[in-house]
Amino acid sequence: DNSSQHQGITNFHVGVVLDMDSAIGKVGWNCIQIALSDFYSAHSDYRTKLFFHLRDSQGDNVQAALAVLDLLQNVEVQAILGPQKSSQADFVIDLGDKARVPVISFSTTSSSLSSRSPYFVQAAQSDSSQVMAIKAIIQVFKWREIVTISENSDYGNGLSTYLIHALQEEQVKVPYKSVISLTATDDQIRLELYKLMNMHNRVFIVHMSNTLGSRLFLMAKEMEMMSDGYVWIVTDGIMNPLDSMDDTVIASMQGVLGVKPYIPMSQKLDSFTDRWKRKFHQDLIIYGLWAYDAVCTLATAAERVGATESPVQNEGTSNNLTDLTSIKTSKSGLTLLDAILNTRIEGLSGDFYFVNGKLQTSTYQILNVIEKGETEIGFWSTELGISKELSLSGDKTYMNSVTNLSSIKWPGGSLTIPKGWLFPARGKKLRIGVPVKGGFNQIVKVERDTATNKTKVTGYAIDVFNLVMASLPYSVPYEFEPFMDPNGSSAGSNYELIEQVYLQRYDAVVGDTIITANRSLIVDFTLPYTEGGVAMMVLNKHANKKSAWIFLQPLTKDLWLTTGAFFILTGFVIWVLEHRINKAFRGPPSQHVGMIFWFPLSTLVFAHRERIVSNMARLVVIIWIFVVLILNSSYTASLSSILTVQRYEATVSSMQQLKEKGDCVGFQKGSFMPDLLKDMNFNESKFKTFSSPEEMNEALQKGSQNGGITAFFSVVPFIKILTTKYCNQYTMVGPINKTEGYGFGFPRGSPLVADVSRAILKILETDKIKELDSILFGLQKSCSEPEHKVISHSLNFNSFRGLFTITGTVSGFVFIVFLIMFIFKNKQVWATTSSNNALSQKIKTLLKQFDEKDTSSYPFSSRTHTEREGSVEVRVVDASPSFTNGSIYTDGSRSPFERITSFHLDDFLMSAVALEELDDIRLSE
Repeated sequence: DNSSQHQGITNFHVGVVLDMDSAIGKVGWNCIQIALSDFYSAHSDYRTKLFFHLRDSQGDNVQAALAVLDLLQNVEVQAILGPQKSSQADFVIDLGDKARVPVISFSTTSSSLSSRSPYFVQAAQSDSSQVMAIKAIIQVFKWREIVTISENSDYGNGLSTYLIHALQEEQVKVPYKSVISLTATDDQIRLELYKLMNMHNRVFIVHMSNTLGSRLFLMAKEMEMMSDGYVWIVTDGIMNPLDSMDDTVIASMQGVLGVKPYIPMSQKLDSFTDRWKRKFHQDLIIYGLWAYDAVCTLATAAERVGATESPVQNEGTSNNLTDLTSIKTSKSGLTLLDAILNTRIEGLSGDFYFVNGKLQTSTYQILNVIEKGETEIGFWSTELGISKELSLSGDKTYMNSVTNLSSIKWPGGSLTIPKGWLFPARGKKLRIGVPVKGGFNQIVKVERDTATNKTKVTGYAIDVFNLVMASLPYSVPYEFEPFMDPNGSSAGSNYELIEQVYLQRYDAVVGDTIITANRSLIVDFTLPYTEGGVAMMVLNKHANKKSAWIFLQPLTKDLWLTTGAFFILTGFVIWVLEHRINKAFRGPPSQHVGMIFWFPLSTLVFAHRERIVSNMARLVVIIWIFVVLILNSSYTASLSSILTVQRYEATVSSMQQLKEKGDCVGFQKGSFMPDLLKDMNFNESKFKTFSSPEEMNEALQKGSQNGGITAFFSVVPFIKILTTKYCNQYTMVGPINKTEGYGFGFPRGSPLVADVSRAILKILETDKIKELDSILFGLQKSCSEPEHKVISHSLNFNSFRGLFTITGTVSGFVFIVFLIMFIFKNKQVWATTSSNNALSQKIKTLLKQFDEKDTSSYPFSSRTHTEREGSVEVRVVDASPSFTNGSIYTDGSRSPFERITSFHLDDFLMSAVALEELDDIRLSE
């Protein structure tokens, strides 16, 4: 018992619960015994010694619970090693919690149980970390769908839950979970594999024991499922004991990828492995290493705790073994648990320690089954993810791309990375459903040969689909099947056709299928290969050219306003620059205002006669005349186009007009437009359907008042086709609703969707798709005859933004320079005016100064006056017949018969033409 001592050594009683009929149980018990011997041989000075009490659970959950109960009550153990199954641990955990005895389990799928009791310690690597390594492999190869194959047991079901949750985070689908019974016959395994073979998925993750796994791969090899295109990934349940498997099993697993915990090589491990093989003549599995290290950890913790007191039985309880309330409580259980969790050793499996009751093993090996064994491909760790190499120092080289994994040999001996699916299964052709459209067949057209009774499918959508499938990196056989009745007519609407994909009649749908929210609920669409949007097509009418205000149409409103503002700005700047020095810009206030408006307007027709004196004003005028010249020319050209070119405008400009007038509208038969228009509160009684463009054209020409329609609703690409077909007879209004364009529909979850979408993006950048667009939309067709020309939009402000920027900048700069010079020239106003005067008084003084003539300027300078006063006085003598010797004098004498007119020289020269009528003119000084 606990109180007995031998040579001063205290026995520390530990219960061991294992399934001795299993390989793990046998290996585990042998490793426990060896660990006990090795530990105390190395630590002969320890005063406590573990003493084990083995109980066989026989693989039964109840038997395991009874064994633990017996160990707690009768043996009064201080710790329990085992059990090895999660289902058994689920029974035992509550017993350990009641007794406050640490339970060190070797279960790999029971990590979630640690949250139920702090006394549960997991001494095996959790499957949850293994799942992260598998998920990383899936991410590297970008597989979007996988199928799990597991055994029907706690071990098999445990990992599947972790795996599915982890893959869903990366948007990887698990469309099917295969579960195989432990007692399944060969025929049952074949039947399950046949089911998997007929699916398009080709990535399988296998999680089961090596016994069932060996049978599975032998059957898969027999059914040719270990060939090109398949991907098999196995967990450590198969990879750990791989070396001990039969050669025929390993031969059937060629190309399989697997993961297992990485055990670093050490001299201690090599020595132990040699001893093991010499003694037991079998390969060592990792569970034995964990059992060995767990014993060493427990022995170290027991030495720290020392001698323990006997457990205490709760008061008022009996010794009945079946009475759970009678379980004795350990006094040192919590102390021992803390010692276990705080112990860290360098064991056979590497760095061995616990965090939150779970064994920490951060690295997994990624292995490839090649020839007679496994080949190391890389590593996965929680810190660095997948890495190519693992050095002795722990440094890792990242796998940045799949090119670093080119050494993998896949099933069938291929070195090419499998795409992860095969569609369709078993080499069948894809059945592509296409709609039968009748007259509206520009997108897809179905023709039947009456002689051979065969159908021919053509059209824009068909051409695009052929281009897309040809650009895929692999070959996909397919054939088109029209969605029609035996008599050759359409079998239903586009939505009914898409439903056939959902019902698995077709593998895809190609045609004028618009991507909508309702349709995307039953199929997966590719990216659109045309533009989207819903618009309406309405009849054109000739624009009215007799409007009294047609002269305003060449320029937009904002351009008119901007031009007027700059006229006033330019006139004001020129008036400021010329007011003090130019007689033409002086006078009463009305003269000033008139000149500000008159001068810039007169430049439109170059009718200005005022002389500009200031150089700064001349600069402003030069820039302004340049702007006016371009504006005038543009206006003239635009007005000429309006008056001479044929113009059209839509009869209806909005949906609201249709609703208010109660006009009838139409759409293509089988279209989704009725539902859309109902959602837009359109009167359903005004709907009309058409089977051909000719019917639609006739209805539009009649109009709603004459039994026809006012507008035809369809998607933007089809509206463009019709407006090209009926060259400028109709106008597209809209889009009035945002939708996606045409797309290809595939079954939900189809792996083709992603590849086809990428191929669509690729061909949209090529010249081939441009050629198809040119044919479809009739871009090569000319509608440029005079009767079909459509006027361009009115000139707007953006067309002349640069010109206005230039003239505005120059005018503003010159105005600022003038103000600075004027204020500097009159700075005495600020100096002589009393500082007590208000600012407004000083400004008034400056304005008065500005209103006066600038006598220092050239036009009013003293030099100029002198020149003008020294000019010749001209007296014109009446040259009447009786006084033929009239003369002109400068000495001031006058003849009683002469008329005198005086001119300054400048004015005289300007009036030279008038003087030509004089008979005799003589100039004397």
